[in-house]
Amino acid sequence: MSNAETEPAALTCGAAVEDGRSAEKPRVDVLTAREVPLGGPRALTVRRTLPQRSRTLIGAWCFADHYGPVDATGTGMNVPPHPHTGLQTVSWLFSGEVEHRDTLGTHALIRPGEMNLMTGGHGIAHSEVSTPATTVIHGVQLWVALPDRHRNTARDFQHHVPDSVRVDGAEIKVFLGTLAGSASPVRTFTPLLGAEIVLEPRASVTLTVDSAFEHGLLVDSGDVRLAGTVLRPAELGYLPCGTDTLTVVNESDAPARTLLLGGPPFEEEIVMWWNFIGRSHEDIVRARKDWEAGTDRFGTVEGYPGHRLPAPALPNAVITPRGNPPRR
Repeated sequence: MSNAETEPAALTCGAAVEDGRSAEKPRVDVLTAREVPLGGPRALTVRRTLPQRSRTLIGAWCFADHYGPVDATGTGMNVPPHPHTGLQTVSWLFSGEVEHRDTLGTHALIRPGEMNLMTGGHGIAHSEVSTPATTVIHGVQLWVALPDRHRNTARDFQHHVPDSVRVDGAEIKVFLGTLAGSASPVRTFTPLLGAEIVLEPRASVTLTVDSAFEHGLLVDSGDVRLAGTVLRPAELGYLPCGTDTLTVVNESDAPARTLLLGGPPFEEEIVMWWNFIGRSHEDIVRARKDWEAGTDRFGTVEGYPGHRLPAPALPNAVITPRGNPPRR
C-alpha cells in the first residue's frame, strides 16, 4: 500500500532485558490512530498507528495501517502501481479479496487468513485492487524496515496461509515468527512476530513470548485488556522488551480480534518518506528521481488498467532520522 505521509525512525531497548528478568508490572503505552487517505484520487481512508511521534517502530515494524470494514461495492480498494525501497510489506485481510500485481511478474490474490509478504529491497513496484466479488474490505497493511546490510536486497514475494491454533479461549494464526507452538516458514531479515488473535467473549489467554522482543497489540474489534490496560478498537498497546508472558483479556460480550506484533528493538537509524526507506536524505531523493524517471530500478507492473502513482513533491527541508523518546 502507498504511504502518503513522511515519518522516519530509530530505536533502543531499555535495561529490562539486560538482567534477563521480566518486569512484574509492565507499562503499556496506548497509541491512538489518525485517519489518512491513500491511493490517489480514489483514496481509501485508513487508521494509522505507526509511525507516530511517540513511537516510530516496534521491533522492525515501522508502519501499520488498519482499514475497514468499508463498503467495496463501489470503488473499494484501488491503489495504482507505486514503488518501495528498503522494506518488506505485509498484507493481512479480515474480509474481502485483493488482487496483487508487482514488477516480479507476480499476480496473486489475498483472502482472509492469508498473508502476502513482498520484499522491496533495492526497488519494487506493485498495485493492489479489491476484486469485483468483494463487498466489504477490511484488513491491515504493515511494513518492516530492512537492516542496512539487506536494504538493497533483490525483489521477492511470499504467500502463506497459517494454520489456526487454539489456546484457552483464543484462536491464533501466526503469519510471522513463532507463538503458541506455531511457527511461520516465511523468510524475514530480522526476528519478527506477527499473529492474529481472536478471543471468545470474556475469554483470557496468557502467552509465552520472547523477553528480548518489544510488542504491540493492535485491536480491530472489542475492548481488550493487555497487561492491565484496556485498549479500544483501532488503538495499539506497546510493551517494551523484558516481558516473557503476555495476558490478553476480552472485556467484551462479543468476540474480539487483535494483531500481535513483535521483534527485538531495531537499533539502526532510518529515514522514511512516502514509500521509501533509506539511511539519508540523498537516498530518498535518488529513489524518487528513479521512480519519476521510470528507470529499471522499479520495473513495470503489467496488467493494471491505469496509470501508476506519481511521487509527491519532496519537502522543502532535509529529511532526517528520528528515534523514539528515551525510556523512562
